[in-house]
Amino acid sequence: MTEQTALFQPDWVSPPGDTIADLLEEKGWSQAEFSQRCGYTTKHASLLINGKASITEDTALKLERVLGGSARFWLVREAQYRETIARQEEIAALEAQADWLKQLPLTDMIKFDWIRKFSNKGQQVAECLQFFGVSSVDVWKKRYAEPLAAFKASNKFSKDGAAVSAWLRQGERGATGIACKAFDKALFKQVLDDCRALTNEPDPAVFVPMLVDACAQAGVAVVFAPTPKGCPVSGATRWLTPDKALLMLSLRYKTNDHLWFAFFHEAGHILLHGKKMLFLETKGLNNEHEQQADQFASDLLIPPQFAKQLALLDKTYAATRAFAEEVGVAQAIIVGRMQKERYLDWGLLNKCKVRYRWS
Repeated sequence: MTEQTALFQPDWVSPPGDTIADLLEEKGWSQAEFSQRCGYTTKHASLLINGKASITEDTALKLERVLGGSARFWLVREAQYRETIARQEEIAALEAQADWLKQLPLTDMIKFDWIRKFSNKGQQVAECLQFFGVSSVDVWKKRYAEPLAAFKASNKFSKDGAAVSAWLRQGERGATGIACKAFDKALFKQVLDDCRALTNEPDPAVFVPMLVDACAQAGVAVVFAPTPKGCPVSGATRWLTPDKALLMLSLRYKTNDHLWFAFFHEAGHILLHGKKMLFLETKGLNNEHEQQADQFASDLLIPPQFAKQLALLDKTYAATRAFAEEVGVAQAIIVGRMQKERYLDWGLLNKCKVRYRWS
């Protein structure tokens, strides 16, 4: 991605007083005459022209009568000037916090089009703060970095929690664009039953919109987002509001059996566990909540009455395909489950799996 140039924000700014001075020159008026016509002292007139005094609503009305142009024009001119001055001061201050950028997966965030690229460090900090929807780096730490500390301390979690925070934030941003109805637990259970059939559709262009729409009707926003470097997460679940859940998937393991197991695993967290909890799925997790979500996904994809037959199933494409049709799920899910249960070597029957990659 190239450096952002569409939004022109110059490092210079012209005060409204320049416009006043130009009009005085056109009219052939001195500052003294201008001050008299406005009812101001010559000192105040000088301060206006030099940008030292602000144009108030009262001043804007007087300028409208004396120099022309609407009061709105003068107020907008003043507001733009003050905003530019404030922005320049802020960018200068943010430049001092540029070390924060080193914590972020900046290259991937730009590559994924999550943020724009700026050569000015202060502008880049401002861009990243806007991405996270926070006003300062200190607020970012409290909102995103600190909640991840427990994961980093207790698991084989990457030390780069900032990369995880960026991925989670992209999920929040993606969920904003998904109009969800209020969460309905019973309806979501029905949606999950219906989604088993979607596992047979190999094309993401077909099943992703259907999956997103079906879950949104039950109050769950499903977001797919690639993981930046340093983010070892395959899925995540959190509640954005009491009536809207976020279910994120990363395609970290890139095959349809892993994708669908991850989806139903995260769905298990939504149905089984508290609304104040954040769940991040990464290799090595084996606590009670994860075991419950694993069991939920396993039983929903391959109900227990069918799972009992896996150990006796012939280790052939034909047998696993026929069994998958009987169960009503993709053949890859049967093969993946057999591999996980050690009924089948990890290197066998993998041609039935569909592989995905981010474009």
